[in-house]
Amino acid sequence: MSQGTSDGGFGIYVHWPFCAAKCPYCDFNSHVRHQPVDQERFAAAFEKELSYFADLTGGKTVQSIFFGGGTPSLMEPATVARILDKISDLWTVEADAEISLEANPSSVEAGRFKGYRSAGVNRVSLGVQSLIDIDLKLLGRLHDAKTARSAIEIARSTFPRLSFDLIYARPDQTPGGWEQELNEAIGLAADHLSLYQLTIEEGTPYFQLYHAGKLKIPDPDLGAELYELTQDVTAKAGLPAYEVSNHAKPGAECRHNLVYWRYGDYVGVGPGAHGRLTVGVNRLATSTERHPETWLENVEQSGHALIENAGLSEEEQGDEYLLMGLRLTEGIDLSRYEKYANRSIDPRRLSDLLEHKMVEEIGENRVRATREGFFVLDAVVADLAA
Repeated sequence: MSQGTSDGGFGIYVHWPFCAAKCPYCDFNSHVRHQPVDQERFAAAFEKELSYFADLTGGKTVQSIFFGGGTPSLMEPATVARILDKISDLWTVEADAEISLEANPSSVEAGRFKGYRSAGVNRVSLGVQSLIDIDLKLLGRLHDAKTARSAIEIARSTFPRLSFDLIYARPDQTPGGWEQELNEAIGLAADHLSLYQLTIEEGTPYFQLYHAGKLKIPDPDLGAELYELTQDVTAKAGLPAYEVSNHAKPGAECRHNLVYWRYGDYVGVGPGAHGRLTVGVNRLATSTERHPETWLENVEQSGHALIENAGLSEEEQGDEYLLMGLRLTEGIDLSRYEKYANRSIDPRRLSDLLEHKMVEEIGENRVRATREGFFVLDAVVADLAA
């Protein structure tokens, strides 16, 4: 894998906020609507907000586009096509740009997938989450394991590239059970897997159950054992981690997510979308109105629904670069950190982290977190940023 361009690249994120049901562990900006969504109206609003951001970022070349959510596979293929056509009108899009769409197995239809492929989508990311029926029910998913396997098969036959997600460190999960499930997943996978430890997020039903003593998840030691097992099994199968939770055959990494982790620029459109943009000498943090219908009205009235459009200080830029870049096995370029933060990392702190094997040097002026460092990544970042 290349070490990334000096600017980290440029991508566009499109947030579709609607889901058929809200999962009990999810703290994403997703909403259930019991009446059909007016996709025509939303498509026009996406076009409008894209135009606003194109005025800020004219001249950039798009390397990746990502439809996230929510459940983007609830979008009509025509809606996806309209948005992609608008992006092509507003920016130069690389001929081999990665165009990803997230899908839930329960909303996978072969015909709809063919429609997305015709629209230009060339990579799909399936929210499988588990291959065990009882755990899928526990996770509040609308599909069963058979439906998930069928969706994977349809996706593999339709798109050049495929990834799917699994959640581990689930209630009552054992290392042996996870290893068996993970090996099955690797057998089904194409060239990319996203493997996340279950986390209890504030404001979710799982948070309430956990603090009421009604939900038991693996303790930190077992969680660490499951993480180690995940790294070893995937690496042996030729899908090593290139980021804390993401595994790919060399060359099959998610290019869009690499834009984030390499601290590139990205436009974020749609309800609750975030962006990072370099405009002149300023680096801006953007975010939009989270509530879908309010976002829609604001865009129709103003051309955008920004609620934040703020310049980042040198310290904030340096901190973000560390936080994102140290998630990658390719690590960070210390000279890029100096460029953002306008200062060097304290050599004594770096030396201490090297000595304790929390980070390691990988070539000239690059460092990365070790496997031990990944377990305490927030502390490593805080130490380097101090």
